[in-house]
Order: sequence, then structure tokens, then C-alpha cells
Amino acid sequence: MEFGIAGDAALVTASSSGLGNAAATALAREGVDVAINGRDEDRLEAAVAALREESEGAVVGLQGDLTVKEDVEGLVEGAVDEFGGLDHLVTSAGGPPSGPFLETSDEDWYEAYDLLVMSVVRAVREATPHLRDGGGTVVNITSRSVKEAIDSLVLSNAVRMSVIGLEKTLSRELAPEVRVNAVLPGPHETSRIENLIQAGVDRGEYDSYEVGLEARGQSNPLGRIGDPMELGDTVAFLCSERAGFINGQSIVVDGGQGNANL
Repeated sequence: MEFGIAGDAALVTASSSGLGNAAATALAREGVDVAINGRDEDRLEAAVAALREESEGAVVGLQGDLTVKEDVEGLVEGAVDEFGGLDHLVTSAGGPPSGPFLETSDEDWYEAYDLLVMSVVRAVREATPHLRDGGGTVVNITSRSVKEAIDSLVLSNAVRMSVIGLEKTLSRELAPEVRVNAVLPGPHETSRIENLIQAGVDRGEYDSYEVGLEARGQSNPLGRIGDPMELGDTVAFLCSERAGFINGQSIVVDGGQGNANL
């Protein structure tokens, strides 16, 4: 399918690894010029080098901490300086610490809000004038926890809901020039899942990584966990002309694992 976004410019936050990196990869394969972001300079440089091997467009790395206001604003400015404009903003962020409510401190709550919500607020605010120039898109990568609370993830369950409220509001305030949507991933084979499975192998819970991977997918109706590129391709589609009438939606990408009706 031709997405019609070759030559566009995109910024993807928290994209030196994980689902953010999958989104950046999918866009790069479509010929989009992509700016990726991470805090660790070495990991960011490695991700840029790997992405350039697959890219049909330009790839740059922009170092920055999503909890720092000036860094987030600098990411947008850096992408615009590199590409001469910005057509797509994809927001992603690492997950906050797990734990039950009574073991979660005030500092944990404020840090989670800065990471998950204010990073999106600041990036969208800075990017909006540029996105409006060319009729752009915003895609927020959040979690299926906004549809269905997950045990021991009180911060993700509660705080990510703010991103969805923001996304829906922006889809009306920024229209018709800018479309805004969200994707809600379930488990995908990212480094976090890989580490958890390998830890299970080391503890003797699984005979091998492959056995552990299969075991983690057994509860899913599709019998497996997701490939990160399946999420990445969904993001690229939402950025594309093919999704031109999709706006203000929160799309679950979890293989049907969740039990919510809506």
C-alpha cells in the first residue's frame, strides 16, 4: 500500500529503542525524513546507524530528556532545523515504575506525570505551528492500560489517561489542519520483554528464550505477543493519507488480549 508520505519529516520521541524505534523505522521505510530521540548518546548513535541502513530518507539523532522542558522544546526545534519543517509528531515514552498504590510516593506521581503527560504537552505545543503549515499528524503511543487497568501498574493506569484526554481534545482544537490519534499497545517483543523472558530462563522457569516467548503469548487470542513493527506500521498508517478520515481515535494494538468492549 502506498502511504503517500515519502519526503515528509517526522519527529519520534523516545525512539532509540522499543516501540518508538519501531514507529521511526516504519516511517523511515516509507521515505520519511526521521528525527529520533534518546537520553543515552551511545544508544542513540547506534539506533541512528541501524535506521539509516533501512531508511529511504534522512535520519538524525537528537539527544534529550523528555522530563526536561527545554530538552523537549529543543527536540522540535532541532528537527525543524534539520528538515526545514515538520509534518508528523509521534510521542512515546518509557513506562513508569511498577508497584501498588500504597507503595507509590508523591515523587513517583510527579515524575510519571512529567514523563508521560508533560512531555506530550510540550512537544505538541512546540510542534503545532509547523504541523499546521503542511496539514500534519500527531500520534501518541500510550498503553492498553488506559482501556483496562493492569495489576501493579497504578502509575501507568492512572496517568496515561491524561494523554488520551489531551489527544481527544487536540483532535478537535487542531482540526482540520492536524489529525491527532493514539495507539494503545499490548505486549510486544521489545527489549523489556526480552529481558523479562531471559530472566525467567536464568531462574529456570523456561528451558529457552523461545519457550519463554511462546509461554508469554499463550494468553493472547492470537497465541503470541506482538512484533514491534506491527505497532510501528500502525503508526505509519495513521500518519498517512490512507488514514485521512481517522481523527481523535485510540486504537488498541494487542492481538485482542484486552477484555474491554470499547
